[in-house]
Amino acid sequence: MNGVRWDIPLPKRFSGTICRDPSMNPGRFQKRCHGAVAAGGVIEQSLTSFPSYPSAMWKRLDVEEWNARRKGSLSEVMGPVQDIVNMVRDGGDAALRELTERFDKVQLDDLRVTEAEIQEAYAKVSSELVDALCTAEANINSFHQLQRPPDMWLREMSPGLSLGVKNSPLRRIGAYVPGGRAAYPSTVLMCAVPAKVAGVREIIMCTPPPVNPLTLVAADIAGVDEVYKVGGAQAIAAMALGTESIDRVQKIVGPGNVYVTAAKMLLRDEVDIDFPAGPSEIAVLADESADPSFIAADILAQAEHDPNAACILITTDQVLANKVGRELEKQVARSDRQDVLRRSLDNIGYTLAKDLPSAAAVVDMIAPEHLSIQVSDPLAVLSGIHSAGSIFIGRYAAVACGDYASGTNHVLPTAGYAAAYSGLDVMHFMKRSSIQVIKRQGLEAIGDAVEALAKAEGLTAHARSVSIRRQGQ
Repeated sequence: MNGVRWDIPLPKRFSGTICRDPSMNPGRFQKRCHGAVAAGGVIEQSLTSFPSYPSAMWKRLDVEEWNARRKGSLSEVMGPVQDIVNMVRDGGDAALRELTERFDKVQLDDLRVTEAEIQEAYAKVSSELVDALCTAEANINSFHQLQRPPDMWLREMSPGLSLGVKNSPLRRIGAYVPGGRAAYPSTVLMCAVPAKVAGVREIIMCTPPPVNPLTLVAADIAGVDEVYKVGGAQAIAAMALGTESIDRVQKIVGPGNVYVTAAKMLLRDEVDIDFPAGPSEIAVLADESADPSFIAADILAQAEHDPNAACILITTDQVLANKVGRELEKQVARSDRQDVLRRSLDNIGYTLAKDLPSAAAVVDMIAPEHLSIQVSDPLAVLSGIHSAGSIFIGRYAAVACGDYASGTNHVLPTAGYAAAYSGLDVMHFMKRSSIQVIKRQGLEAIGDAVEALAKAEGLTAHARSVSIRRQGQ
């Protein structure tokens, strides 16, 4: 960005405009005067300095360094995770009980949650929360219904040649729902409801014990068929490989920590997965029109998930970045999750862009899980963005709305995988088969091309399978 300036309005007492010059120290202002200058030239003179906001909590980031750090590495845990997978493969249920006692400090008699436990969970959850889960489930269901394709379609491409697609749901899928620092009933809905809309017949869920009652109520509302008190890499292995109690699934979806993600990656030859989904992250793209208190609130909302959460503001305005820094300090001081928030500081900060197209390019480079666009003309910016898991437009579009009840899905690719993967949706739970209906007239229309190409590839039996039909034998 060196050597590039962009203009901001001058106070009335000045007769020109002020240029912020990124080639100078952050915040350095210059005045562009419109006095009598030979040949209409421009005189630039130093006006004043406007330093960036100094804070251990809020700093200007090296984007490439931040991006590399957020990607992390699975290599450090692959060995231990492979050992866990091998234990489950060899030991089945006994291994699950041993690993659950080791990691969760819980001794299990039954791995599966009983119907009685689900009914007991309802007694421990307020009617207000049950209503909130029902509202969220209805909105998630409505949005995902729009994604469901027809069971089959056919179109005549030419006389005697019709092509189409048959969409079929998977038979059995597994959802992983994290536990530990907090209960995540919303993740239950996000994983199970799209599967139900797709027509999946058997939906199972694994979550670490002790299982929060709210998680069990969400599973019941979402239509989960089986719930197991197993977490971590061992849960992924159980769903992928099967044990005495847990029948294997065709696909595993849902977020998790680095061990869960590593297990999903290791077992891709055994089971399909959605995508790597690790610690939460957000990028906020904002200009001077944005409200700094809203931006700070969105950043902290994601940072409170995990000490490894990655949060970045991409802005064209140093003044806004400074204001966000001050807001962050105020809001952290009022938070009841300060321990997690303060441990997230290494992954939180801002970067300056010379203009909004440049800011959009930064977004595409990092491919964030969540993207909040808070600019005066958001739709114009949106058209230039191609890589983000879920996009929130406008100052009132709190990312938390998508986390819970707007209807979109919050199971999203992280660590840059949004450049190649889409968030969880109905099509993750379906498979497609192409259909060809070819009659005599259609075969004649394409027969010469098929036979010529088959012979060119040396596949004479392919050519014969067409010619024999054209000869009427």
